Amino acid sequence: MKEQNKPKVLVLGVGNILLKDEGVGVRCVEKLLAEYAFAPNVELMDGGTLGMALMDAIMGCDRLIVVDAVVNGGRPGEMYRLTGVEMGKSVAFKNSMHQTDLLETLATCKVLGTCPDTVVLGVEPKDFDPWGVELTPPVQARLEDLCQAVLREIDQAGGEFTPVAS
Repeated sequence: MKEQNKPKVLVLGVGNILLKDEGVGVRCVEKLLAEYAFAPNVELMDGGTLGMALMDAIMGCDRLIVVDAVVNGGRPGEMYRLTGVEMGKSVAFKNSMHQTDLLETLATCKVLGTCPDTVVLGVEPKDFDPWGVELTPPVQARLEDLCQAVLREIDQAGGEFTPVAS
């Protein structure tokens, strides 16, 4: 049951944190969880590279905010907001490292009768090879901007949050 009839918002950070910028979505979720407290109708989740294993969580929300690395030919650190048709186009061009799995998962959810309103917030990666756990400087420099974009989406979706005391 929805908390106080508010829409259930899921923020899903996806990516592999062992491949530098490819883990920007997970790093964003980690930063948000460390710096903010969220209302009961807002859930933040490290989706890693789980794909179809995320179906239950996705089907249980009204609004899905996916945070990911998006390869779109821009400058490293450039930010993107993709919805609906744009997500489909980006998959055709293999822009996101996880959107193919994401769209297959969303399509399966739709077939099963429950598919949330979805937005993908992404950052152009600089490097995801070779292995490394740190974000590159241009992507690290945009991490706060990405977090703020996620917070705006949460707010617009009816979610609430407050900064935690440091």
